[in-house]
Amino acid sequence: MNPLSATSWLSSLGTAGVFLVLFAETGLLIGFFLPGDSLLFTAGLFCTTSATAPVHLSLPAVLVASAAGALLGAQTGFLLGRRGGRALLARTRNRHLHQGLTRAEELFGRYGHAKAIVLARFVPVVRTVLNPLAGILAVPARTFTIWQTVGGLVWSAGLTLAGYLLGASIPGIDQYLLPIVALVVVISLVPLALEFRRDRRRRGETRDPGA
Repeated sequence: MNPLSATSWLSSLGTAGVFLVLFAETGLLIGFFLPGDSLLFTAGLFCTTSATAPVHLSLPAVLVASAAGALLGAQTGFLLGRRGGRALLARTRNRHLHQGLTRAEELFGRYGHAKAIVLARFVPVVRTVLNPLAGILAVPARTFTIWQTVGGLVWSAGLTLAGYLLGASIPGIDQYLLPIVALVVVISLVPLALEFRRDRRRRGETRDPGA
């Protein structure tokens, strides 16, 4: 199974794959590379395929699994952060995680707890590190739980339903799954590309403050 492929997760594990990917991506630092966005959208598409298709999922089951994975994962990440996240983050050498950490800290500084927790759901890598960071920064548990629930439900249900509505509006969606999934993957990489560009710009300004 290819862990970077949403289709691979869904064809191998079905609805259970939705829960596992979202839980790992939002609750465990090792899951930062998993395809959360494209998996949700693709799962929505697979809910519109015919019952005889290689992969066919139930929309209610996917919505429940995605919500459970997103919410339990975020809460787990928060608790891990509370109990020793600073040491854990200090030990990691992955540059993507450190860039995500920097961006998460900027979100907290710019938008405050509520908005940052909700917005982080829609930014790959940032949604992985912001949860333990919230625990490290001693964000009140009640505040974190309320807003991660809001953000988690909007993110998981929104992308799943977007895939479902697209699939329901295109007759014979089975024939177009590969190009559609490829397009979703490309779109899901846009936030990472923008973050990379922003980071390069920041480093350029640091090297040449007078430019």
